[in-house]
Amino acid sequence: MNAHNLIDLAELSKEDLDELIQLAGVIMDNPLNYMDDCHGKIIATLFYEPSTRTQMSFQTAMMRLGGRVIGFDNPVNSSVSKGESLKDTIRVISNYTDVIVIRNPYEGSALAASMFSKAPVINAGDGGHLHPTQTLTDIVTLWYEKGRLDHLTIGLCGDIKNGRTVHSLIKTLSKYEGNRFIMISTSQLQAPQYIIDVLEESGCEYSFSNSLEESISELDVLYMTRIQRERFASQEEYEAQKGIYVLDTQKLEKAKESLKILHPLPRVDEITVDVDYDPRAKYFEQAEYGMYARMALIVKMLANNSQKQLPPKIESTHNEMCRNPRCITSTESYLPNLFTTGEDGRLVCSYCEHELEK
Repeated sequence: MNAHNLIDLAELSKEDLDELIQLAGVIMDNPLNYMDDCHGKIIATLFYEPSTRTQMSFQTAMMRLGGRVIGFDNPVNSSVSKGESLKDTIRVISNYTDVIVIRNPYEGSALAASMFSKAPVINAGDGGHLHPTQTLTDIVTLWYEKGRLDHLTIGLCGDIKNGRTVHSLIKTLSKYEGNRFIMISTSQLQAPQYIIDVLEESGCEYSFSNSLEESISELDVLYMTRIQRERFASQEEYEAQKGIYVLDTQKLEKAKESLKILHPLPRVDEITVDVDYDPRAKYFEQAEYGMYARMALIVKMLANNSQKQLPPKIESTHNEMCRNPRCITSTESYLPNLFTTGEDGRLVCSYCEHELEK
């Protein structure tokens, strides 16, 4: 694996992914062989949003590798509360650490951070955009629980619009032959256009459903997600969507015995607690696989990035500005305007992947 940063798991090749999956399994089977692999190394976990699993998983992964951890779990406890820019925070902290792990509520924040960091940057979730290390967790889980990553019918249920875990998972599993996606949600929470574009470009079969009960019998994998209150503009909008999709033992009676149920967690009310005892439920095991997946990622990134240096300055590609209010460029005005051109000729923001309306 030669990647300097991990901003989007889709940027890695299948060979890179296979390498990480296999290393995670080796570490899982032989943890003592890696207990000093990162001796003398430091990881910084910069969490501008709440986290339990992702933050602790990274921290535990680094400590089990013999390294140390610095960082913050609330921007109120850092100079961010004094108005410090993302750029300045990253420039300073990258002098102290060997790897930076960042979670931020604005889309494209990890890409922005990587422009000013001497150390490699790992995206631990940028708003409702992407969550690549959760997807690494997901594919490690599927590989060791299902035995393959191809020719699967994958149901994604809940908030497909704002679910960064769903977006990353679709982007990654669309690389594998024969995968089919069923997106189960209300019409208001369907997938954003850039995810549909990924599916179209990959040639994967996909469909939409508004009924978990009607779709569950087709599935090899069910990926449940919570309706995310923090992604809604108002409490009323959230209340209108929550509780619509609930997985219970009655619905599972229609599912395959070989089904694997995943969930990035935290769970609210979308999976009843009695499902926890069903052998098809793998979401708690999934959290443990995530630690080994992140151990493998840290080992590979540190092996490939022994020399720290500041990236070259990046200039704007267009005069236009992204109009997505959740894009990192809406708060960090010094960032260059970066766009790619989509198939229809529209400009696509390189940070958040939203199209610029003509």
